[in-house]
Amino acid sequence: MTIATGDRFPDVTIKTNGPEGPEDLNTGDFFAGRKVVLFAVPGAFTPGCSNTHMPGFVVNADKILAKGVGAIACLAVNDAFVMGAWQRDQNAEAITMLADGNAELTGRWGWRKTPAAPAWACAASASP
Repeated sequence: MTIATGDRFPDVTIKTNGPEGPEDLNTGDFFAGRKVVLFAVPGAFTPGCSNTHMPGFVVNADKILAKGVGAIACLAVNDAFVMGAWQRDQNAEAITMLADGNAELTGRWGWRKTPAAPAWACAASASP
C-alpha cells in the first residue's frame, strides 16, 4: 500500500517509552494540530538503522524543529522497552519513539506480513 499526499494518517493506539515505562500513544492525538517528521526503520539496534537512519535525525533535530516542526518521531516494529533503550543508546532524546510492537500501525499500510517495516520518512500534518 502506498502512502500518498492527502491520505489520512491511521488512528491507532501504539506504545511509547514514558518516564515510568511503556505508555499508550494514540496516533490521532499525537499528530493532531502540528507538523511531525516521521521516519520508520526496520528495527532498533540493527546496524543500518543505528549507523545510517537514526544519526541524521539526531544530529539535525534542532534544525528540523526550528523549521516549525512540532515533533520528530521514529517508528519501528519493536516494543517500547527496546525503543527506549535504543533512544538512550543513540542520544535521541529529541525524538519520540513510536513502538509498534504488534504491527498495528504498519499493518494498516499492509506491511503486517513482512518481518519488519521498510525504512521511510515523511512529513505529516493534521488536515484543517
